Amino acid sequence: MNMIKKIKNISELNGERKNTIRTYIIFIWHGAFLALTMSMLDFNTVFPALVSSLTESKVVFGIMYSIMLSVPYVFNIIISRFMHTCRYKKKILLLGIYLRSLSFLGMAVFTWYFGKQSPMIAVASFFFWVFLFSFSGGFAGMAYSDIIGKLVEKGKRGKLFASKQFAVSIFSFLGGIIVLNIFTIQKLSFPANYAGALIVGCVGLLVAAIAFWFIKEPPSSIDDSEAVSFALFIKKIPCILKNDREFTRFIIIENMSSFSLMILPFYMLYAKDTFTIDGSFVGQYLIFQTLGAVLSNFLWGIVSHKWGSRMIVRICLLIGALIPVIAIILSKFGPYYYSFVFFSAGFLISGRAVGFESYLLDVAPSGHRIIYLGIRGTMNIFIVLLPVIGGYLVTYIGYFLTFIIVTIVMTGAFILSGIKEAS
Repeated sequence: MNMIKKIKNISELNGERKNTIRTYIIFIWHGAFLALTMSMLDFNTVFPALVSSLTESKVVFGIMYSIMLSVPYVFNIIISRFMHTCRYKKKILLLGIYLRSLSFLGMAVFTWYFGKQSPMIAVASFFFWVFLFSFSGGFAGMAYSDIIGKLVEKGKRGKLFASKQFAVSIFSFLGGIIVLNIFTIQKLSFPANYAGALIVGCVGLLVAAIAFWFIKEPPSSIDDSEAVSFALFIKKIPCILKNDREFTRFIIIENMSSFSLMILPFYMLYAKDTFTIDGSFVGQYLIFQTLGAVLSNFLWGIVSHKWGSRMIVRICLLIGALIPVIAIILSKFGPYYYSFVFFSAGFLISGRAVGFESYLLDVAPSGHRIIYLGIRGTMNIFIVLLPVIGGYLVTYIGYFLTFIIVTIVMTGAFILSGIKEAS
Protein backbone atom coordinates (compact mmCIF):
# COMPACT_ATOMS: atom_id res chain seq x y z
CA MET A 1 0.00 0.00 0.00
CA ASN A 2 2.83 2.38 0.88
CA MET A 3 4.47 1.65 -2.46
CA ILE A 4 1.21 2.43 -4.29
CA LYS A 5 0.88 5.72 -2.39
CA LYS A 6 4.46 6.67 -3.25
CA ILE A 7 3.87 5.90 -6.93
CA LYS A 8 0.67 7.93 -6.83
CA ASN A 9 2.43 10.87 -5.16
CA ILE A 10 5.27 10.73 -7.71
CA SER A 11 2.71 10.65 -10.52
CA GLU A 12 0.92 13.69 -9.08
CA LEU A 13 4.19 15.58 -8.69
CA ASN A 14 5.14 14.79 -12.28
CA GLY A 15 1.72 15.99 -13.41
CA GLU A 16 2.09 19.24 -11.49
CA ARG A 17 5.57 19.73 -12.91
CA LYS A 18 4.30 19.21 -16.48
CA ASN A 19 1.49 21.71 -15.90
CA THR A 20 3.96 24.22 -14.50
CA ILE A 21 6.26 23.82 -17.50
CA ARG A 22 3.28 24.10 -19.84
CA THR A 23 2.14 27.31 -18.11
CA TYR A 24 5.64 28.80 -18.26
CA ILE A 25 5.95 28.02 -21.99
CA ILE A 26 2.56 29.61 -22.77
CA PHE A 27 3.24 32.86 -20.94
CA ILE A 28 6.87 33.10 -22.06
CA TRP A 29 5.83 32.54 -25.71
CA HIS A 30 3.22 35.28 -25.50
CA GLY A 31 5.52 37.63 -23.62
CA ALA A 32 8.35 37.13 -26.10
CA PHE A 33 6.34 37.86 -29.25
CA LEU A 34 4.44 40.66 -27.54
CA ALA A 35 7.80 42.24 -26.72
CA LEU A 36 8.93 41.99 -30.33
CA THR A 37 5.63 43.56 -31.36
CA MET A 38 5.86 46.43 -28.87
CA SER A 39 9.38 47.25 -30.08
CA MET A 40 7.75 48.28 -33.36
CA LEU A 41 5.83 50.99 -31.47
CA ASP A 42 8.13 51.46 -28.49
CA PHE A 43 6.58 54.20 -26.34
CA ASN A 44 9.92 55.80 -25.52
CA THR A 45 11.65 55.84 -28.92
CA VAL A 46 9.61 54.82 -31.99
CA PHE A 47 6.23 56.27 -30.96
CA PRO A 48 7.48 59.76 -29.99
CA ALA A 49 9.68 59.84 -33.10
CA LEU A 50 6.69 58.88 -35.28
CA VAL A 51 4.35 61.46 -33.76
CA SER A 52 7.00 64.19 -33.91
CA SER A 53 7.42 63.38 -37.63
CA LEU A 54 3.72 64.12 -38.11
CA THR A 55 3.42 67.16 -35.82
CA GLU A 56 5.80 69.36 -33.86
CA SER A 57 3.27 70.02 -31.08
CA LYS A 58 4.43 68.65 -27.73
CA VAL A 59 0.92 69.14 -26.36
CA VAL A 60 -0.66 66.98 -29.08
CA PHE A 61 1.94 64.33 -28.36
CA GLY A 62 1.21 64.61 -24.62
CA ILE A 63 -2.53 64.13 -25.21
CA MET A 64 -1.93 61.13 -27.45
CA TYR A 65 0.53 59.60 -25.00
CA SER A 66 -1.99 60.21 -22.21
CA ILE A 67 -4.58 58.23 -24.18
CA MET A 68 -2.01 55.49 -24.74
CA LEU A 69 -1.34 55.12 -21.01
CA SER A 70 -4.57 56.16 -19.33
CA VAL A 71 -7.48 54.63 -21.27
CA PRO A 72 -7.03 51.15 -19.74
CA TYR A 73 -7.05 52.66 -16.26
CA VAL A 74 -10.07 54.91 -16.85
CA PHE A 75 -12.26 52.04 -18.03
CA ASN A 76 -10.86 49.29 -15.82
CA ILE A 77 -13.24 49.86 -12.92
CA ILE A 78 -16.26 49.58 -15.24
CA ILE A 79 -14.96 46.55 -17.09
CA SER A 80 -13.78 44.80 -13.92
CA ARG A 81 -17.30 45.00 -12.49
CA PHE A 82 -18.58 42.80 -15.32
CA MET A 83 -15.46 40.65 -15.72
CA HIS A 84 -15.70 39.74 -12.04
CA THR A 85 -18.81 37.67 -12.82
CA CYS A 86 -17.12 35.77 -15.69
CA ARG A 87 -15.74 32.39 -14.69
CA TYR A 88 -13.47 32.21 -17.74
CA LYS A 89 -11.31 35.04 -19.08
CA LYS A 90 -9.56 33.33 -22.02
CA LYS A 91 -11.94 34.58 -24.74
CA ILE A 92 -11.76 38.11 -23.32
CA LEU A 93 -7.97 37.96 -23.44
CA LEU A 94 -7.90 36.77 -27.06
CA LEU A 95 -10.43 39.43 -28.14
CA GLY A 96 -8.22 42.13 -26.63
CA ILE A 97 -5.13 40.84 -28.44
CA TYR A 98 -6.86 40.72 -31.83
CA LEU A 99 -8.23 44.25 -31.43
CA ARG A 100 -4.71 45.44 -30.60
CA SER A 101 -3.43 43.77 -33.76
CA LEU A 102 -6.13 45.62 -35.74
CA SER A 103 -4.99 48.93 -34.24
CA PHE A 104 -1.43 48.29 -35.46
CA LEU A 105 -2.76 47.62 -38.95
CA GLY A 106 -4.87 50.80 -38.86
CA MET A 107 -1.92 52.97 -37.82
CA ALA A 108 0.22 51.41 -40.55
CA VAL A 109 -2.35 52.09 -43.27
CA PHE A 110 -2.95 55.73 -42.27
CA THR A 111 0.77 56.38 -41.85
CA TRP A 112 1.48 54.94 -45.31
CA TYR A 113 -1.27 56.80 -47.16
CA PHE A 114 -1.39 60.13 -45.29
CA GLY A 115 1.87 60.46 -43.33
CA LYS A 116 3.66 62.53 -45.97
CA GLN A 117 0.94 64.29 -47.95
CA SER A 118 -1.66 64.92 -45.23
CA PRO A 119 0.01 64.33 -41.84
CA MET A 120 -2.85 65.89 -39.85
CA ILE A 121 -5.23 63.22 -41.19
CA ALA A 122 -2.80 60.59 -39.92
CA VAL A 123 -2.57 62.39 -36.55
CA ALA A 124 -6.38 62.59 -36.29
CA SER A 125 -6.72 58.87 -37.06
CA PHE A 126 -4.13 58.04 -34.44
CA PHE A 127 -6.45 59.28 -31.71
CA PHE A 128 -8.87 56.50 -32.63
CA TRP A 129 -6.26 53.79 -33.22
CA VAL A 130 -4.38 54.62 -30.04
CA PHE A 131 -7.66 54.58 -28.11
CA LEU A 132 -8.52 51.14 -29.52
CA PHE A 133 -4.99 49.92 -28.78
CA SER A 134 -5.18 51.09 -25.16
CA PHE A 135 -8.79 50.10 -24.46
CA SER A 136 -8.33 46.54 -25.73
CA GLY A 137 -5.02 46.27 -23.88
CA GLY A 138 -6.77 47.30 -20.68
CA PHE A 139 -9.32 44.50 -20.47
CA ALA A 140 -6.88 42.01 -22.00
CA GLY A 141 -4.39 42.90 -19.27
CA MET A 142 -6.91 42.27 -16.49
CA ALA A 143 -7.88 38.92 -18.00
CA TYR A 144 -4.18 38.06 -18.36
CA SER A 145 -3.42 38.88 -14.71
CA ASP A 146 -6.40 36.92 -13.43
CA ILE A 147 -5.41 33.85 -15.46
CA ILE A 148 -1.86 34.02 -14.10
CA GLY A 149 -3.27 34.33 -10.60
CA LYS A 150 -5.30 31.14 -11.14
CA LEU A 151 -2.55 29.10 -12.78
CA VAL A 152 0.48 30.17 -10.72
CA GLU A 153 0.33 30.11 -6.93
CA LYS A 154 1.60 32.91 -4.70
CA GLY A 155 5.34 32.71 -4.08
CA LYS A 156 6.07 31.32 -7.56
CA ARG A 157 4.83 34.28 -9.58
CA GLY A 158 8.01 36.30 -9.15
CA LYS A 159 10.00 33.49 -10.76
CA LEU A 160 7.57 33.31 -13.68
CA PHE A 161 7.65 37.08 -14.18
CA ALA A 162 11.45 37.12 -14.03
CA SER A 163 11.72 34.18 -16.48
CA LYS A 164 9.19 35.76 -18.80
CA GLN A 165 10.89 39.12 -18.58
CA PHE A 166 14.19 37.56 -19.61
CA ALA A 167 12.57 36.19 -22.79
CA VAL A 168 10.82 39.54 -23.22
CA SER A 169 14.15 41.35 -23.09
CA ILE A 170 15.73 39.00 -25.65
CA PHE A 171 12.86 39.47 -28.10
CA SER A 172 12.79 43.22 -27.41
CA PHE A 173 16.44 43.22 -28.44
CA LEU A 174 15.50 41.28 -31.59
CA GLY A 175 12.76 43.84 -32.21
CA GLY A 176 15.31 46.60 -31.77
CA ILE A 177 17.51 44.99 -34.42
CA ILE A 178 14.51 44.87 -36.78
CA VAL A 179 13.80 48.55 -36.14
CA LEU A 180 17.48 49.39 -36.60
CA ASN A 181 17.45 47.47 -39.89
CA ILE A 182 14.33 49.28 -41.10
CA PHE A 183 15.56 52.76 -40.16
CA THR A 184 19.31 52.45 -40.77
CA ILE A 185 20.38 49.53 -42.94
CA GLN A 186 17.48 49.50 -45.38
CA LYS A 187 17.21 53.29 -45.09
CA LEU A 188 13.52 53.26 -45.88
CA SER A 189 12.19 56.77 -46.22
CA PHE A 190 9.25 58.20 -44.31
CA PRO A 191 6.50 57.00 -44.11
CA ALA A 192 7.49 53.54 -45.40
CA ASN A 193 9.82 52.95 -42.41
CA TYR A 194 7.16 53.47 -39.74
CA ALA A 195 4.42 51.71 -41.75
CA GLY A 196 6.68 48.69 -42.19
CA ALA A 197 7.46 48.54 -38.48
CA LEU A 198 3.75 48.72 -37.63
CA ILE A 199 2.94 45.85 -40.02
CA VAL A 200 5.57 43.72 -38.28
CA GLY A 201 3.84 44.61 -34.99
CA CYS A 202 0.45 43.54 -36.32
CA VAL A 203 1.78 40.11 -37.35
CA GLY A 204 3.73 39.73 -34.09
CA LEU A 205 0.57 40.08 -32.00
CA LEU A 206 -1.21 37.41 -34.02
CA VAL A 207 1.71 35.04 -33.41
CA ALA A 208 1.76 35.93 -29.70
CA ALA A 209 -1.94 35.05 -29.36
CA ILE A 210 -1.38 31.47 -30.56
CA ALA A 211 -0.07 30.42 -27.14
CA PHE A 212 -3.30 31.25 -25.31
CA TRP A 213 -5.34 28.81 -27.39
CA PHE A 214 -3.53 26.07 -25.42
CA ILE A 215 -4.42 27.40 -21.96
CA LYS A 216 -6.42 25.09 -19.71
CA GLU A 217 -8.06 27.76 -17.63
CA PRO A 218 -9.76 26.70 -14.39
CA PRO A 219 -13.04 28.49 -13.56
CA SER A 220 -12.95 31.46 -11.20
CA SER A 221 -14.84 31.15 -7.93
CA ILE A 222 -17.68 33.64 -7.94
CA ASP A 223 -19.87 34.59 -5.00
CA ASP A 224 -23.33 35.29 -6.42
CA SER A 225 -24.00 37.62 -3.50
CA GLU A 226 -21.34 39.95 -4.92
CA ALA A 227 -23.24 40.47 -8.18
CA VAL A 228 -24.49 43.86 -6.99
CA SER A 229 -25.36 46.91 -9.04
CA PHE A 230 -22.56 49.06 -10.39
CA ALA A 231 -23.49 51.88 -7.98
CA LEU A 232 -23.12 49.58 -4.95
CA PHE A 233 -19.92 48.22 -6.43
CA ILE A 234 -18.48 51.75 -6.56
CA LYS A 235 -19.52 52.37 -2.97
CA LYS A 236 -17.49 49.36 -1.83
CA ILE A 237 -14.24 50.90 -3.05
CA PRO A 238 -13.66 53.31 -0.10
CA CYS A 239 -14.18 50.42 2.35
CA ILE A 240 -11.63 48.27 0.53
CA LEU A 241 -9.10 51.11 0.50
CA LYS A 242 -9.71 51.89 4.18
CA ASN A 243 -9.40 48.28 5.34
CA ASP A 244 -6.45 47.28 3.16
CA ARG A 245 -3.73 49.82 3.99
CA GLU A 246 -1.02 47.98 2.08
CA PHE A 247 -3.12 48.09 -1.09
CA THR A 248 -3.82 51.80 -0.54
CA ARG A 249 -0.14 52.58 -0.14
CA PHE A 250 0.59 50.54 -3.28
CA ILE A 251 -1.83 52.78 -5.21
CA ILE A 252 -0.25 55.97 -3.83
CA ILE A 253 3.26 54.81 -4.69
CA GLU A 254 2.23 53.67 -8.17
CA ASN A 255 0.59 57.04 -8.78
CA MET A 256 3.80 58.80 -7.79
CA SER A 257 5.83 56.42 -9.94
CA SER A 258 3.74 57.52 -12.94
CA PHE A 259 6.04 60.55 -13.13
CA SER A 260 8.82 58.24 -14.32
CA LEU A 261 6.52 56.79 -16.99
CA MET A 262 5.34 60.24 -18.06
CA ILE A 263 8.85 61.46 -18.72
CA LEU A 264 10.20 58.40 -20.61
CA PRO A 265 9.17 59.42 -24.16
CA PHE A 266 10.36 62.98 -23.55
CA TYR A 267 13.94 61.70 -23.31
CA MET A 268 13.68 60.93 -27.04
CA LEU A 269 12.15 64.32 -27.81
CA TYR A 270 14.86 65.97 -25.69
CA ALA A 271 17.51 64.19 -27.75
CA LYS A 272 15.91 65.27 -31.04
CA ASP A 273 15.67 68.89 -29.87
CA THR A 274 19.17 68.94 -28.35
CA PHE A 275 21.23 67.03 -30.92
CA THR A 276 19.02 67.30 -34.05
CA ILE A 277 19.57 63.57 -34.60
CA ASP A 278 18.33 61.61 -37.63
CA GLY A 279 16.20 58.45 -37.75
CA SER A 280 19.17 56.12 -37.28
CA PHE A 281 19.32 57.01 -33.59
CA VAL A 282 15.77 55.67 -33.07
CA GLY A 283 17.03 52.13 -33.63
CA GLN A 284 20.26 52.74 -31.72
CA TYR A 285 18.52 54.07 -28.63
CA LEU A 286 16.00 51.23 -28.75
CA ILE A 287 18.89 48.72 -28.87
CA PHE A 288 20.46 50.29 -25.78
CA GLN A 289 17.10 50.27 -23.99
CA THR A 290 16.51 46.60 -24.70
CA LEU A 291 20.11 45.76 -23.79
CA GLY A 292 19.52 47.37 -20.39
CA ALA A 293 16.33 45.34 -20.01
CA VAL A 294 18.12 42.09 -20.88
CA LEU A 295 20.97 42.62 -18.43
CA SER A 296 18.68 43.86 -15.66
CA ASN A 297 16.80 40.57 -15.54
CA PHE A 298 19.77 38.89 -13.88
CA LEU A 299 19.36 41.47 -11.11
CA TRP A 300 15.56 41.17 -10.84
CA GLY A 301 15.69 37.37 -10.56
CA ILE A 302 18.10 37.60 -7.61
CA VAL A 303 16.19 40.41 -5.90
CA SER A 304 12.84 38.64 -6.33
CA HIS A 305 14.22 35.42 -4.85
CA LYS A 306 15.92 37.05 -1.84
CA TRP A 307 13.76 40.06 -0.97
CA GLY A 308 10.53 39.76 -2.98
CA SER A 309 8.70 42.01 -5.44
CA ARG A 310 8.48 44.96 -3.04
CA MET A 311 12.25 45.44 -3.17
CA ILE A 312 12.14 45.42 -6.99
CA VAL A 313 9.59 48.23 -6.81
CA ARG A 314 11.88 50.23 -4.49
CA ILE A 315 14.87 49.86 -6.80
CA CYS A 316 12.73 50.95 -9.77
CA LEU A 317 11.67 54.08 -7.91
CA LEU A 318 15.30 54.93 -7.21
CA ILE A 319 16.28 54.41 -10.86
CA GLY A 320 13.32 56.56 -11.92
CA ALA A 321 14.66 59.36 -9.70
CA LEU A 322 18.17 59.13 -11.16
CA ILE A 323 17.46 58.95 -14.90
CA PRO A 324 16.36 62.62 -15.32
CA VAL A 325 19.62 63.75 -13.70
CA ILE A 326 21.59 61.39 -15.95
CA ALA A 327 19.76 62.82 -19.01
CA ILE A 328 20.66 66.40 -18.06
CA ILE A 329 24.34 65.53 -17.51
CA LEU A 330 24.79 63.37 -20.64
CA SER A 331 23.09 65.94 -22.89
CA LYS A 332 26.34 67.92 -22.56
CA PHE A 333 28.42 65.11 -24.07
CA GLY A 334 26.62 64.30 -27.32
CA PRO A 335 24.07 61.81 -28.72
CA TYR A 336 26.28 58.73 -28.40
CA TYR A 337 26.89 59.16 -24.66
CA TYR A 338 23.19 59.96 -24.29
CA SER A 339 22.50 56.31 -25.19
CA PHE A 340 23.11 55.46 -21.51
CA VAL A 341 19.84 57.23 -20.67
CA PHE A 342 17.95 54.57 -22.63
CA PHE A 343 20.14 51.82 -21.21
CA SER A 344 19.02 52.97 -17.74
CA ALA A 345 15.41 53.23 -18.93
CA GLY A 346 15.65 49.55 -19.92
CA PHE A 347 16.39 48.68 -16.28
CA LEU A 348 13.39 50.74 -15.16
CA ILE A 349 10.92 49.32 -17.69
CA SER A 350 11.97 45.72 -17.07
CA GLY A 351 11.89 46.17 -13.29
CA ARG A 352 8.40 47.68 -13.37
CA ALA A 353 7.11 44.76 -15.42
CA VAL A 354 8.52 42.27 -12.91
CA GLY A 355 7.92 44.18 -9.67
CA PHE A 356 4.64 46.06 -9.78
CA GLU A 357 2.48 43.30 -11.28
CA SER A 358 3.89 40.60 -9.01
CA TYR A 359 3.58 42.89 -5.95
CA LEU A 360 -0.07 43.63 -6.76
CA LEU A 361 -0.94 39.95 -7.21
CA ASP A 362 0.63 39.27 -3.80
CA VAL A 363 -1.43 42.05 -2.20
CA ALA A 364 -4.78 41.24 -3.85
CA PRO A 365 -6.95 38.49 -2.27
CA SER A 366 -7.57 35.67 -4.76
CA GLY A 367 -11.36 35.96 -4.57
CA HIS A 368 -11.28 39.69 -5.31
CA ARG A 369 -8.36 39.83 -7.73
CA ILE A 370 -10.29 41.34 -10.66
CA ILE A 371 -11.88 43.93 -8.34
CA TYR A 372 -8.46 44.95 -7.02
CA LEU A 373 -7.08 45.16 -10.55
CA GLY A 374 -9.99 47.38 -11.54
CA ILE A 375 -9.62 49.65 -8.50
CA ARG A 376 -5.86 49.86 -9.04
CA GLY A 377 -6.40 50.91 -12.63
CA THR A 378 -9.05 53.54 -12.01
CA MET A 379 -7.24 55.00 -8.98
CA ASN A 380 -4.16 55.67 -11.10
CA ILE A 381 -5.30 59.26 -11.58
CA PHE A 382 -1.86 60.65 -12.34
CA ILE A 383 -1.24 58.36 -15.30
CA VAL A 384 -4.32 59.92 -16.94
CA LEU A 385 -3.18 63.51 -16.48
CA LEU A 386 0.61 63.45 -16.40
CA PRO A 387 1.43 62.94 -20.12
CA VAL A 388 -0.66 66.01 -21.00
CA ILE A 389 0.83 67.94 -18.09
CA GLY A 390 4.28 66.79 -19.21
CA GLY A 391 3.68 68.23 -22.68
CA TYR A 392 2.71 71.59 -21.18
CA LEU A 393 5.60 71.57 -18.71
CA VAL A 394 8.19 70.86 -21.41
CA THR A 395 6.66 73.54 -23.65
CA TYR A 396 6.43 76.32 -21.04
CA ILE A 397 9.15 75.66 -18.41
CA GLY A 398 11.55 73.51 -20.44
CA TYR A 399 13.10 70.09 -20.10
CA PHE A 400 15.48 70.94 -17.24
CA LEU A 401 12.85 71.99 -14.66
CA THR A 402 10.50 69.19 -15.76
CA PHE A 403 13.25 66.62 -15.21
CA ILE A 404 14.02 68.05 -11.75
CA ILE A 405 10.34 67.82 -10.74
CA VAL A 406 10.29 64.15 -11.76
CA THR A 407 13.41 63.45 -9.69
CA ILE A 408 11.91 65.09 -6.59
CA VAL A 409 8.62 63.15 -6.84
CA MET A 410 10.34 59.82 -7.49
CA THR A 411 12.64 60.36 -4.51
CA GLY A 412 9.55 60.94 -2.35
CA ALA A 413 7.99 57.71 -3.64
CA PHE A 414 11.20 55.82 -2.86
CA ILE A 415 11.17 57.11 0.73
CA LEU A 416 7.46 56.27 1.16
CA SER A 417 7.98 52.74 -0.13
CA GLY A 418 10.51 52.07 2.62
CA ILE A 419 8.16 53.02 5.48
CA LYS A 420 6.75 49.92 7.15
CA GLU A 421 3.27 49.72 8.61
CA ALA A 422 3.12 49.68 12.41
CA SER A 423 2.25 46.22 13.61
